Amino acid sequence: MPQFDRPMPPVFERVEEERLHRKQRLAAAFRLFARFGFSEGIAGHITARDPEFTDHFWVNPFGMYFGHIRVSDLILVDDTGEVVKGNRPVNQAAFAIHSQVHNARPDIIAAAHAHSLYGKAWSSLGRLLDPLTQDACTFYEDHSLFDDYKGVVLDTSEGKRIAEVLGDRKAVILRNHGLLTVGHSVDEAAWWFITFERSCQAQLLAEAAGKPISIDPENARLAQTQIGTHSSGWFSFQPLYDRIVREEPDLLE
Repeated sequence: MPQFDRPMPPVFERVEEERLHRKQRLAAAFRLFARFGFSEGIAGHITARDPEFTDHFWVNPFGMYFGHIRVSDLILVDDTGEVVKGNRPVNQAAFAIHSQVHNARPDIIAAAHAHSLYGKAWSSLGRLLDPLTQDACTFYEDHSLFDDYKGVVLDTSEGKRIAEVLGDRKAVILRNHGLLTVGHSVDEAAWWFITFERSCQAQLLAEAAGKPISIDPENARLAQTQIGTHSSGWFSFQPLYDRIVREEPDLLE
């Protein structure tokens, strides 16, 4: 059998190339979120740290449908919440949450949050996910619960509390609100959100049908090391990126 090297995230020589790459991935993530039904009115945001101005991030314009977002529509926001690139406003909640998450986690490139159906439903239970499936093991001992809903997040102090609860993990359940994931690439953060949402759906279905059997801790930890790594998250997003670019190439404009 021939041996093939597994693809790895690209490395860039020029900051302009890296910026374009992140923006292309970001636009693709929004299109995929729309395709999967994660768009809910004006709610939800995905951010990508700028590779040059690292206290700035690229984000979707406030009030723009995920399924229409192109690279050229993305806006750049500084550490005070001012839009420095683009001609549309930023969602105040996006700045309040993401500015604090990016500030607390200099290791991450991207963060994703949306009001997806099963994430919202699961969040209302105020519980962490159980390792019911191999996919759910991605988050075993690697997600947290923000158990203190106080309305729409409009102040950075609330975003700071969310960042503190997230800690060094890849995801946090915001009780009565939804899900938030982070990653060392846009690809990774988007994939974690997609599979987190589906894991919520799987547990809701399993518990509705009966009493599900959890994977034991030892094997859950093993699976987490196999499918919950940064490179696994990045790689899992690549087929989805290829799909959406082929089907909706205008996102790259």
